[in-house]
Amino acid sequence: MMRNRIATWLQGRGYRGVIIGLPYIWLLLFFFIPFLLVLAISFGTRTPTAPPFGYGGEHPWISFVGYSRLFHDDLYIRAFLVSLSNAATATVLCLLLGYPMSLALTRVSSSWRNILLMLVILPFWTSFLLRVYAWMGLMGKNSWFNALLTDAYNLLTPAAWHLNNIPMMHSNFAVVLVMVYTYLPFMILPLYANLERLDPVLDEAAMDLGSRPFRVFLDVTLPQSVPGIIAGAMLVFIPAAGELVIPTLVGDASSPMIGRVIADEFSSASDWPMAASVAIALLLLMVGPMMLYTHYQSKAEAGDEP
Repeated sequence: MMRNRIATWLQGRGYRGVIIGLPYIWLLLFFFIPFLLVLAISFGTRTPTAPPFGYGGEHPWISFVGYSRLFHDDLYIRAFLVSLSNAATATVLCLLLGYPMSLALTRVSSSWRNILLMLVILPFWTSFLLRVYAWMGLMGKNSWFNALLTDAYNLLTPAAWHLNNIPMMHSNFAVVLVMVYTYLPFMILPLYANLERLDPVLDEAAMDLGSRPFRVFLDVTLPQSVPGIIAGAMLVFIPAAGELVIPTLVGDASSPMIGRVIADEFSSASDWPMAASVAIALLLLMVGPMMLYTHYQSKAEAGDEP
C-alpha cells in the first residue's frame, strides 16, 4: 500500500519535488548548518578546554569580543586591506588579459577554438599545489625566469641601479602574479560564454554606418559584455580575497592575507571564536559583490526577454 502511494506520488509531482529539493538539502547540510556553527562559535569565548571555546563570564550566552577586535586590532584591519587590494589587482589584471583572449576565441575558426579552449582548461589537469610550487621555482633567485627579468631590468636602467637578481618571492607581487595565473581561466570562460552569444550583425551594422573598429568595440561589444565581465570578476575576486595556499607559500608573512590569518587563529593560536568572527566578517564582505552580480544578472535576463 505504501509502495503504491509512493509510486503514485512520484508519477505526479514527486520527481519535480525531489529534483528541486536536492539542491536545497545540499545547501542546508553543507552551507547553512556549518554557517550556523561558525556563527555560534564567533559569539563564544576562548577557553583552554577542548574544543577551545565556551560560553560564560560576563556574557553567559554571547560575546562580541571577536567582532570588537576586528575594528581595533591593526592585524585584522591590515589583513582585510591587503586581501582586498591583492584580490582587486588580480581581478583587474585577469580582466585585461582575459578579455582580449575571450574575444579572440569568438573570432577564430571552430577547429582552432576547440584547441584554444582546451589550452585554457589544461592547467586544471595539474594539481593546484604543484602549479604554485612551479611558480616558486620560477621566482627563485637562481631561476632562469628571474635571470631573464633581471637582465631586462639592468638593460633598461642606469648602471647604478643594476641588480644581481630581482626579489620576487615572499611579496605581494608574487601573490598577485600566482593568483592571476591561477584564476585567469575563471575570467576567460564566463567572458567567452557571453561574447560567443553576441550577434555579429550588430558590429557589421555599426561599421556600415561609419564607426571605426575601436568605436564599435566601445559602443556595441563592450556594453553587451558587461554581464560576462561581472560574472568573471566575481569568480576571480571572491576566491582570491579568501585565498590561503598562495599567500602562505609565496606571500609576505609580515602582511598576511585574511585567509592565512583565519588559518593561524584556528591552528596556531587556537582562538576559534576570533577565527570564526573573522570568517563571518569575510563572508559578509563578499555578500556585497554577490548581490551586485545578481543585480546585473537579473537585468541581463530581463533584457533578453521579448
